[in-house]
Amino acid sequence: KQWYQRRVAITAGELRNEDVQLRLNSIKKLSTIALALGIERTRSELIPFLTDTIEDEDEVLWALAEQLGNFIPLVGGPDYASCLLAPLENLATVEETVVREKATESLRMIATEHSPADLEKHFAPLVKRLTQGDWFTSRTSACGLFACCYANVSTSLKAELRQLFKMLVTDDTPMVRRAAAGKIGEFAKVVEVEFVKSDIIPLFNQLAGDEQDSVRLLAVDAGIVMAGLLSEAEIEQLLLPQFRNAASDKSWRVRFMISDKFNELQKAVGPTIIKNHLVFHFTGLLKDIEAEVRASAANKIKDFCTNLPADIQETVIMQNILPAVKDLVCDSNQHVKAALASVIMGLSPIMGKDNTIQHLLPLFLIQLKDEHSDVRLNIISNLDSVNKVIGIHQLSQSLLPAIVELAEDPKWRVRLAIIEHMPLLAEQLGQEFFDEKLNALTMSWLVDGVAAIRQAATQNLRNLVAIFGIAWAQNTIISKVLSMARDTNYLHRMTTLFAINVLAEVCPPDVIAKFMIPVVANLAGDPVPNVRFNVAKTMAKITPLLDTTIVQSQVKPCLDKLHQDADLDVKYFASEALILCH
Repeated sequence: KQWYQRRVAITAGELRNEDVQLRLNSIKKLSTIALALGIERTRSELIPFLTDTIEDEDEVLWALAEQLGNFIPLVGGPDYASCLLAPLENLATVEETVVREKATESLRMIATEHSPADLEKHFAPLVKRLTQGDWFTSRTSACGLFACCYANVSTSLKAELRQLFKMLVTDDTPMVRRAAAGKIGEFAKVVEVEFVKSDIIPLFNQLAGDEQDSVRLLAVDAGIVMAGLLSEAEIEQLLLPQFRNAASDKSWRVRFMISDKFNELQKAVGPTIIKNHLVFHFTGLLKDIEAEVRASAANKIKDFCTNLPADIQETVIMQNILPAVKDLVCDSNQHVKAALASVIMGLSPIMGKDNTIQHLLPLFLIQLKDEHSDVRLNIISNLDSVNKVIGIHQLSQSLLPAIVELAEDPKWRVRLAIIEHMPLLAEQLGQEFFDEKLNALTMSWLVDGVAAIRQAATQNLRNLVAIFGIAWAQNTIISKVLSMARDTNYLHRMTTLFAINVLAEVCPPDVIAKFMIPVVANLAGDPVPNVRFNVAKTMAKITPLLDTTIVQSQVKPCLDKLHQDADLDVKYFASEALILCH
């Protein structure tokens, strides 16, 4: 007990230490100090002390704000939660943004523990003080506190809170208006619908028309939230003008934001608005002068078409979306084309077989020949959607050159991506096409200059065996893999071992014993220690897959030999593998 008290005293002393790291460590142990002090002394001594500890390094203040959010049990429970408001109110006014955000987060957590009476007596006055603070820092923090207390206070106080929020929306400082724009949506969720229409939406309109684009773009998300609270007729009357303005805003960042949120907007409004307004604006975003906006809109094409009302879906796609897609396929910006390539295949199930063959297939073929590897790769990555509608044979001849080019791309991550898609391609193209056109390519990856490619290539072989079967593996790849054990490059010999590790998982014991173990055992005499200890690791991997007779007659003698090796790593892995033999 005495040791514990001394430890607490030391920790408390570190709160005043000049060393920042010691103060930070002590703040992280505040719960220990509070437990030692007890509930009464924590409220009467520790909390006032922490309230005065506002002049400190940002990382210390951030840690303090985080700790105080979990302090309610240490001050006596929800009835005493209000004593934590003072230090957090101070932290919510500091200059550093991350500290203010963490303090606001903790205040929101504490607000949920307040009774309605305590909210009115303690929390609402705090919100009022922050809202009316001299510095913009306190007013930005106040924006995030309205939603967490509004629902549980009196009618008169609710009216006052709505007026206070109006002050923030009309604040002279852009940072405050930006914070208000970011929080008005969640505030609208807890406000009564009648006051949303009469009080909140006029404030939203003001933010959506703000002179600062950083405010207008945040208002987009808030408008979508409010749309979910209103009827279709009310949305058209009260919110639609602002959505239209955002889609044609002079700032590309605002247009990018509404493009990025377009699918959420589509779900929030009704079919009539989609039909009469959103189709036009979405098409406009697909043709935007800024590449970032076009790329964002292109990325939403599949979901937009999926969520169209059934009675207009085909008409809108054929008359509005498809012409824009044809332009995007030949866009001057590679990011736009890559974004389109990642979703265009998903239009096939929506458009059906005939329309896919007539209209989409030519576009797929253009993108398969695109000069940029990420465009071609995105098409290949999403072939499954097309395969289910028209079958992949229509694309096979165009696929091959694209696959070969990607497989030989100078960027190893592109090569890795095509390897990861090879099992899917193999399954869809069929064994005959694969053996004729892609088998040699698959084997070439095993001797790639990048280790990650060689490793992925071995896993690819395992997946191919699972698709085409053991008979195919014996006739096509196992002999080629095992022949690499005689390669003069030790890395290729090691790749043989890695391939055996994964192939053994899908091969029967007789194939392992007849073809693989002799090759592995032969490599036990390799001059390179790295190869020898990988022999031990491979033996350990395949031992559980074999019956006892083979283990004792073929595996154990090899490991016994390696256990006598002069290299310490070889001896270690051999001893580990020998344990499995017993």
